[in-house]
Amino acid sequence: MFDVLVYLYETYWRPDACPDHAQLTRKLTAVGFENDEIQEALSWLDGLAAAGESYQGEQSESAMRVYSPAEIEHLGESSVGFVSFLESAGVLPGPMREMVVDRAMAIPGTPMDLEDLKIIVLMVFWSLGEEPDALILDELFVAPEDRLIH
Repeated sequence: MFDVLVYLYETYWRPDACPDHAQLTRKLTAVGFENDEIQEALSWLDGLAAAGESYQGEQSESAMRVYSPAEIEHLGESSVGFVSFLESAGVLPGPMREMVVDRAMAIPGTPMDLEDLKIIVLMVFWSLGEEPDALILDELFVAPEDRLIH
């Protein structure tokens, strides 16, 4: 499913640039994706669109997110830490964080792989038509061992 999401991100610059589900399914099948992973990705994207409709861009400065034990177990400590890092860096507002957590909780399996969570973060930005900061894109795409230290 994550390969389909990355393909959509790289191919369509905005969600509204994507064709309808039937045409998109045909295009993705022609590219070589399996029907099961296409349907899973489209269903996940429908959930992302629903979460985006309730997106609210404001949160109190003193608000603090407390993760439930189920969320910590599902996401894993590294994913919770990464989301907290993005939030403390000021690039992931509270409402977007909630979209990330919601969509991450919709993925089966525990704990969540950090690389998969990074794709979810990217897709949340994409779904809202926002371009992440260049440093955040670097954090989302470049593996720590591949980074050049100047």
